[in-house]
Amino acid sequence: MSLVAIGINHKTATIDLREKVAFSPDEIHEAMKSLAKCTRTGEAVIISTCNRTELYTNTGDEAEVIRWFENYHQLTHEQVEPYLYKFEGQTAVKHLMRVSSGLDSLILGEPQILGQVKQSFVKAKEAGSIAITIDRLFQNTFSVAKKVRTETEIGAAAVSVAFAAVSMAKHIFSSITSTKVLLIGAGETIELVARHLKDNGVASMVVANRTLSRAESMCQEFAAKAIKLEQIPDYLAQADIVISSTASPLPIIGKGMVEKALKQRRHRPMLLVDIAVPRDIEAEVADLDDAFLYTVDDLQSIIEQNMASRREAAEQAEIIVEDESHLFMEWLQSLESVDSIREYRTQSMAIRDELVERAINKLAQGGDSEQLLLELANKLTNKLIHAPTQALTAASRQGDLNSIGQLRSALGLDKN
Repeated sequence: MSLVAIGINHKTATIDLREKVAFSPDEIHEAMKSLAKCTRTGEAVIISTCNRTELYTNTGDEAEVIRWFENYHQLTHEQVEPYLYKFEGQTAVKHLMRVSSGLDSLILGEPQILGQVKQSFVKAKEAGSIAITIDRLFQNTFSVAKKVRTETEIGAAAVSVAFAAVSMAKHIFSSITSTKVLLIGAGETIELVARHLKDNGVASMVVANRTLSRAESMCQEFAAKAIKLEQIPDYLAQADIVISSTASPLPIIGKGMVEKALKQRRHRPMLLVDIAVPRDIEAEVADLDDAFLYTVDDLQSIIEQNMASRREAAEQAEIIVEDESHLFMEWLQSLESVDSIREYRTQSMAIRDELVERAINKLAQGGDSEQLLLELANKLTNKLIHAPTQALTAASRQGDLNSIGQLRSALGLDKN
């Protein structure tokens, strides 16, 4: 048997094809059970996100897994095969470890993928498509991803505009938990900004949007207050941080509006981050004392520096993945070794010797024959090891690593 990884991702296929081969949360449970039936060991995990669909199995028949994949989604071989990547053995192990560590993501080092892989693993356990080999693979992978996070700086630097905007606020204010934030717009970027702010402990947020209902919908998740764009002058003076991202063709906040707000604030500093193109905030605002204005270009330079930092950290992470994948393969290969039989026999003989010694001591007190006891011990030992020896021999010949692993566990070999 051999570990196999087969998949399609953002690097190999368009979003149209990725949508066709995705597995919905409602169907993935049954899909994993179905895929597991195609493998000799009954092991299968499916990872399905917006950027990738991957199948992990412990099978020697890669073609059978591909056929299952195509048939399940009712696609032809010609529609799927050119966009597939296929990994086997240690290469498959390395791929899963790289994916879980954010090394294969659209945004290098992004942490969300690890949670998605863990969810897939849990669903596979619920579906009963996990056994010793895949279980060990994923458990080791989670440890590797944690090691990458703690021993490298791959996740330390902001590489999205939303994250960079919040990082800028944290840099200027010693603590943003007590700051008041005004968000302008209610699109995807501002929603992501709000999520980062909430994660960093900001309790007071106001969201201004042209459509009030959209702002109100977003505010429910973040316990924020929704207002219309026309109400911004009434709330601007209360804001320590203003972050804006709309599709407005003209600036929404002018120099005069900010100047008036600063007077009301008695010139307490205000951070304004304009991540809109065209700009939402007039460039002249930067000329005002106590107003710190940053644009998307300023953030982009930060992001580029941080991406360089992440690439450097990724080189360290690749070394960790390489080392850990070797260790996993050593464990996997140990299951194939005929030494398992020899080890079990040695262990059984040790049990026999211990029992014989005890029996001899007792027999010596009663005057019974030592030879009889030794013969009894030998027969008992041979009987105990006969069936496990046959099972281990058969599993080794068939290359059934799952059965070998279960037998080793049952016989207590891995405890020593």
